[in-house]
Parts: sequence; structure tokens; C-alpha cells
Amino acid sequence: MKILHTADWHLGKRLDRFSRLEEQVLLMDEIVQIADEQNVDLVLIAGDLFDNFNPGVDAVELFYKTLKRLSLNGKRPVIAIAGNHDSPNLINAPDPLARECGIILIGHPKTKINPFETAYFRISKSEEGFVELILKNSETPIRILHTPYANEIRLKEYFGENKEEEINKVLAEKWKQLADQFCDENGINILTAHLYMNKKGAGILEEPEGEKPIKIGNADLIFSDIIPDQIQYTALGHLHGFQNIGTPEKPVIYSSSPLCYSFSEAGQKKYISVVNAERGKNVSFEKVQLKNGKSLVRKTFDSIDKAVSWLAENQNTFVELTMESPTFLTADERKLLYQAHHGIVYLIPKIKNHEFNENAVHEINLNQNIESLFQEYFKSKNGGQEANEDLMNLFNEILNA
Repeated sequence: MKILHTADWHLGKRLDRFSRLEEQVLLMDEIVQIADEQNVDLVLIAGDLFDNFNPGVDAVELFYKTLKRLSLNGKRPVIAIAGNHDSPNLINAPDPLARECGIILIGHPKTKINPFETAYFRISKSEEGFVELILKNSETPIRILHTPYANEIRLKEYFGENKEEEINKVLAEKWKQLADQFCDENGINILTAHLYMNKKGAGILEEPEGEKPIKIGNADLIFSDIIPDQIQYTALGHLHGFQNIGTPEKPVIYSSSPLCYSFSEAGQKKYISVVNAERGKNVSFEKVQLKNGKSLVRKTFDSIDKAVSWLAENQNTFVELTMESPTFLTADERKLLYQAHHGIVYLIPKIKNHEFNENAVHEINLNQNIESLFQEYFKSKNGGQEANEDLMNLFNEILNA
């Protein structure tokens, strides 16, 4: 049996003033194409389906159209859980219609899927946080423990957490109870969750820049060793880089976001995971690299000509551009850079003055004329950077108004 695992679509997300929707349309097409070419039997989407609680109409339309295509109009089950960017109620809302297309949407951690049957699969068992499916022409049940994102308040509400208990302990007990009750070697056993999870003893995994953090202090640390032994594959969402924090025999996979969504992800390749699973055996998985979408690049130059030349040759990118200079960029220089490339997201001037000591006390001669005083003041407040001609002209224009 083949399972496609993807996560962190963040549909509707922007990069500063730039929309990413056109890229997301291409990537959704690519994911659907991979699912069809690989002939996968089940699709898991591990949260952060949208970028915020109130996504725009275009993002919502793209989401539902993509799920319908992934489901092959009901022939292939699709299970999507909510992440920390999603509104659980919004995810749950279209459930009756979604089921007609073989789509299971799970917004809350304690969700119990109402049993239903299509011409292609049926829900054979269901509990809070658990669902079992059996595909047509298959005798192998697929068991899925599902944990959408829940903040501390929701976890206490759903799982009865005591203040003294750690989330790690709460989830460990819940997952073990479900696995012991439903997951034996006669089926395929999967866990999907949108959580900050790490391997015990490993270094801290950095959350994406600009992400809503869900690791806040040690009480929120969740370790992969609490995953029940019966689970053959764990499909995670939240971290945007592909990584396996489990073992080759029992993978615990962050499948990555389909796009680089912040400059902390610059240079990352993006993937989905295609899993081959059989009952009673170790799974294998393939990282399938996604090809669409613009790359994010951080570049530093000390020459306008060099920057313009590089920008002209690398148009299909979003750029965080740092310009090293002993003085402010002029308006003409800025214009030249922005004309060379329409994907400059941030233009960062960096002072190139090694002789200036920011911690030193700088004396200013108060007997100078006001223009010289302004120049000295500006230099003292900007790390030794000289006020350029444009700025001085503006100062004099205000002064003489």
C-alpha cells in the first residue's frame, strides 16, 4: 500500500508584499500529479493547511479543489488535520460534503469520525483520536491515530490534563491506549500529528522564521520515544524542512512545506514523502522533491554593478539583498536595484565602516553650523555611516521651508 504524506501548505501565505498563490497553484498541481503517477492509495496532510484562521476566498477554493482532485472524486481517501495556523472549526465545517468525496477533515484532537462508506472504502472503526479504514478489494485495515494541533487550553479540555502534567505524558498515555486497543500486526498502523516533536537527546530543532511558535518551554517538549511501538510510520507537520527524527525502521517524518516561506529556509529543497507499507513489516519511504516555486536567496554585495548583474541573471527568485556601503544608498541606486529585479523582498543597507566604534563616546563640536551638526549627529546614530547627498538635500529643504 502507498501513502502520500505532505504538510504545511500555508495556502494564502504572503512573503511581505508578495503573494505566493500562483506558485501554490502550481505546487498543488504537482502534488496531485505525483499522487496519480505513484498510484497512491491514501493521502495524509499533516496540518497548517492555510496560513491563518480566516483564509481568503482564493486560498479556500484552491484547498477544496486540490483535495477533490487528490481524492479522485472519492476513489482515494484523503485525511487532513488542522495545524496551529488553522481554525479547527473552519476545517471541520464542510465535513458532510467532504465525506461524499472520500475526504476526512479533522479539526480537533478529540474528533471521532462518524462511520460512513463509499463505493471505494469504508470506515470500519472509529474512536476519539482514531480511525480505521478498509479499502475496496483489500482485507488490510489502515489504522490512523490522529492528533491535530491543540494549544495547552484545548489539551486540558480534551485530554483532562492536570496542571502538573506535561503534554508529553498526556499524549503518551492517549496514544498508547489507542494503539493497544486497535493496532495489531494485522493492519497498517500510522500516526499523524501537527506538533513540535523531537528526538530525546538531540539538538533543538529550529521552528521556521515567522512561524507561530508551538514550543514554549520544557512543558511543551514532545519526544518521539512516546510513539507507540505498534506505529510503523509517523506523519508530522509544523517544521518546514524534511527530516526523519525516528529510525529507518520506524520513520518519524516532517515532510516539509511545499515552498520556502521565509528566508530562514533559503536554499532548502522541498519534498513530499511517499510511503510503502505492509502489515507486520517495516515501511520504506521515498523523498520526492517538488520542482515548482521560486527559491529564496540571501545575497550580500559591496558593489551596485555586481548586485545588478547577479539580479539580472537570477530572476526566478525572491531576494533578501544586503548592500554594504560606507554611506546610505542613493535614491538612484535603489531605483537601479529594484528595476533590475522585481522580487527584492528586503533591501538592507549595511554600514561598511571598520574604524567607527559604536561603544565609544563621541564628542560633537556644538559651535559648528547646523548642517555640520546634523551630519555629526547622523553619523553617531548610524554606526559611523555618512549622510549621503540625497539626505543632506532633504535636510536643507526642510530647514529652509
